[in-house]
Formats: sequence, C-alpha cells, structure tokens
Amino acid sequence: MSYHIQGSLLEVCTCKVLCPCWVGEDPDFVDCKSAMAWNFEQGNIDGVDVKGLTIGLAVFIPGNVLDGNWRVTMFIDENANDEQAAAIQAVYSGTKGGPVKDLIQLVGDVTSVERVPIIFNAKEGKGTLKIGDVAYAELEAYRSATGEITTLTNTIFSTVPGAPAYVGKASKFVIKSEPLNIDLDIEGFNAIQSDFLFEHLSE
Repeated sequence: MSYHIQGSLLEVCTCKVLCPCWVGEDPDFVDCKSAMAWNFEQGNIDGVDVKGLTIGLAVFIPGNVLDGNWRVTMFIDENANDEQAAAIQAVYSGTKGGPVKDLIQLVGDVTSVERVPIIFNAKEGKGTLKIGDVAYAELEAYRSATGEITTLTNTIFSTVPGAPAYVGKASKFVIKSEPLNIDLDIEGFNAIQSDFLFEHLSE
C-alpha cells in the first residue's frame, strides 16, 4: 500500500485569528467547529490518479486538538469516480497507514462519508471554499505594513518543512451539520491555507 498526495489545505473554524490549534494550544472557546479541505494538486494512491480532486471534513473538536475525539463528517469530491473515491476514503480512514493515519487517529467518530460538489478556489489565503450544502467560507489573507501576505511556518500541522501557512480570516463562514449539531453563520474568524505533502511507501 502506498500513496503520494500533495497540494493545498484549507481550514476555517470558530477560533479567533490565529487558531491556537495550529500550535497545539486549546481552542479559544472550549471547543472548535471547523471545515477542512485538502485539494490534490498531485496524487497517486496505489496507482490510482487522484489529481485535481478534493476531500473535505466538517469537524467538531471538543477540546485540545491533540487530545483527539474529533467527530467528523467526510465529504469526497463528486467528480471522483468510484475507484478514486474508494482510494481517497481508504487513505483518510487510515487503512493505508502513513502520515494520514497519524492525523486520522485524532478522529473518534465519523458520522458518514458523502459524495458532494466541492469548490476549492483559493491562493495564498484568499478565495472560496464550499463543501456541498454543509460549509461555505470566503477567505482573506492578512498582510504586512508593506503589503506582503502574513505567513506562519513550522507548526505542528506543517507537513512541508519551511512551507508557509497563509494566515487570514473568513469574512463569511457558514457551517450547518445536523450530525455534528452545528449551525453557524459567522464572520471574522480564523482561516488558514497551507501546502501539504503526505507520502507513504509500503515496505
């Protein structure tokens, strides 16, 4: 079993800017409600090409991000065919091992896995994320006094050493999930975009 997936990660949540979870601290408001997505700019899972596809999560984190017990609903890009969807689900369920398994071990409960349209249109912290009818966010990056985009590097969730995470906020963030008991329409909260690389070669 092997995979090589890389691309761009988006995370929008109910924490203030900057989300404490990215440095392993407790969320700002006891728990954290989030939408996450990984867009595969390159991707091969046991010979299955998943380039251009996206996986999203609606997430409820009850406390410190590293304590686990996350509850999630998983959303796989409706543009994936059955073989691609099965391959992506296998990686993000942890059954193919490697670094994604280490991440997914933080999940305590997956309410369901659904196929939905996903829009992932963001660059350097600015853009839009839409996951079916469950989550929608409009993102804007912070900038320095001279106009450079504000970045963060080498966090506990950085998977590409030295790669920047673009720190921003969501001018609009809507997330509605009955299984997770989330119904929010807020603005001005945390949004982060970063590069990711997950690779696992079977022995």
